[in-house]
Amino acid sequence: MLSWRKLALLAAGVIGTVAGQPALTTIQDILYRADGTRFTGTMFIKYNSFLAGDTSNIATANLTLPIVNGVLRVRLVPTTTASAGAQYTVTYNSQGIDQFTELWAVPPSTLILRVRDVRISGGTVIGPPPILTPVQISDVTGLPNELSVRPMKGVGFGIGRAAVINQAGQLDTATGNLGDCVRVDGSSGPCGSGGGGVGGSFADAETPAGIVNGSNAVFTLASPPSPASSLSLYRNGLFQRQGLDYQISGATITFFLVSIPKTGDLLVANYRFADPSNLLSSLASPQVVCSGTGLSTSDTPLVELGSCTIPASLLGAGDRIEVQFQYGHTGAATGFTGTVLIGSTTVASRSGATNEVMLAGHTSFGFYGGGQTWDTQTWGIGSILTVTAGNASEDPSQALKVSLRGQMAGATADSVSLRNFTVIRYPAQANP
Repeated sequence: MLSWRKLALLAAGVIGTVAGQPALTTIQDILYRADGTRFTGTMFIKYNSFLAGDTSNIATANLTLPIVNGVLRVRLVPTTTASAGAQYTVTYNSQGIDQFTELWAVPPSTLILRVRDVRISGGTVIGPPPILTPVQISDVTGLPNELSVRPMKGVGFGIGRAAVINQAGQLDTATGNLGDCVRVDGSSGPCGSGGGGVGGSFADAETPAGIVNGSNAVFTLASPPSPASSLSLYRNGLFQRQGLDYQISGATITFFLVSIPKTGDLLVANYRFADPSNLLSSLASPQVVCSGTGLSTSDTPLVELGSCTIPASLLGAGDRIEVQFQYGHTGAATGFTGTVLIGSTTVASRSGATNEVMLAGHTSFGFYGGGQTWDTQTWGIGSILTVTAGNASEDPSQALKVSLRGQMAGATADSVSLRNFTVIRYPAQANP
């Protein structure tokens, strides 16, 4: 016989086991067939592992229950308070054939539930929402490096326009009119060969007039190319170079001796020309390179408040750029200075008094074969018009930066701001 001490220990163990068991919900019902007879068969209950509402870990398993004369009774761990996605897949089998399958979501209940109380539709997820925690960029392997090499938005970024990459590797909006074409260097202008013209005409696959006999070097086009550089001349499909294979004056092409067309050669010319009814038709339009507002500063050293970079090799002899600018002064404790540089050349530097509220100006910067000449006008509300001029030697084959800067005359809470600026390019163009 067991001693009373051993019986007490055994009873305590049984009670402890029962106390640690998760709470169960009873589902009991009578199942019928469509013809009214009671269902007899087997119920298969499948489920994946989940964490019950009382933190009990329920392992993946299958339950097999017989259903005799329609009587269904089963006790299951609740899933509606368990980890998200916990549910039971119930398959009814009769005579070795799976009749149908349904999903159950079992709530905690001290009352006996029926099948209709736990049946759910497919795709339904019952249970508490998943715990979401933010993922830091540094938590994703390789993501910081990928983001560091991704192009960033520049100060000139805009939506609904063509994008170009600025000198800092950032994305900016291409400047120009909506009908312009963007070149590979980021500049823009009227569409067409060489930049096009307003209202100009095009000659395509024209055969120059002249005898092709191996000795005649002079041929004539129907119209003078405008500009002359728009002429693309081909001999038997080979591109002929102006200045090396031929020269052109007006509508007359003169081949050099080594390039004179021989009998049977085929000449084809493509070019732009002026509309005879509109002498301005082949003149290129001015182009706004950049325009916008700038920053403000209360510092005494010069601070760049706005800038515009003109792509390399865009400017040449006969071209001109124009810079228009307006500074604003807030406060009346000290004076300020506005300075404009084109490349390394200071083209404007004008100081305003403590009571001056603005500074406006206009700079014209013209290119010729050996350098540049510039002239600047500046004025304010209380400041008289001042005119300055000078020469420059910037290299147009390199990118040219227009930098607009500002500074205060002394330590102060006053500020100077670049309220607006515009940089315009006037391309060289011969009048036809």
